[in-house]
Order: sequence, then structure tokens, then C-alpha cells
Amino acid sequence: QAKYLAQIILVGAQVVGRAFMRALRQEFAASQAAASARGRAERPQSAAASRIIGISLQEAQQILNVSNLNPEEIQKNYDHLFKVNDKSVGGSFYLQSKVVRAKERLDEELRIQAKGDKEKGRKAET
Repeated sequence: QAKYLAQIILVGAQVVGRAFMRALRQEFAASQAAASARGRAERPQSAAASRIIGISLQEAQQILNVSNLNPEEIQKNYDHLFKVNDKSVGGSFYLQSKVVRAKERLDEELRIQAKGDKEKGRKAET
């Protein structure tokens, strides 16, 4: 009887293990598909910046509450949110870090756009 019980437990563990691995593979495939779709939606340099900084352009805009890439508005919202989330006034270091990362991401996007505009200007001249 102990032999049969051990076999039942072993078969059950194998079934659960296979189901778990199948679900894991499906989740990984879905994650890869979503990442590649996100990468296709952004320009290559912008997608690379998102990967390096770890925050998407849309997420950075949401964090700093800006709808377009206006440097003055970005700086104004950054200064306000950084000050409000300062630990000395009861803020959160985590939120302050998110604000800093969002600003870095938007600054990088502005730099990419400026570089692209400069390259377009050169192509127009030739």
C-alpha cells in the first residue's frame, strides 16, 4: 500500500510540474510578445533609453504629470514633486527616486529628439 501511495504522489507531482512548466512557458512567451510590441511602437533609440533607465516614456510622463515634452513644464513639475517627496518633510524616498528616474527618462527623450532634429537639418541641407 505504501508503494501505491508513493506512486500516486510521484505521478501527481509530475502532472503538477508539467502544468506549471507549461504555464511558465506561456507566460514567458506572452511577456516576450508584449515586449517586442512595445519595442516596435517606440523609435529604436527611445526603446533603448527605456531599457537602460528602466522606465518607459509614457510612464515617465505620467509620473511627472506632463502631456508633452516641454522642458520648462518638466522642470517645474520635477522641482515640485521632488520637494514634496523629500524625506525631511515626511515624503517617501521611493517616490522621490521615481521622480528622479522619470526626469532622467524625459531628459534623455529630449536629447534624442534634439539629436534627431539636428540630423534632419543636416539631411535637408544636402
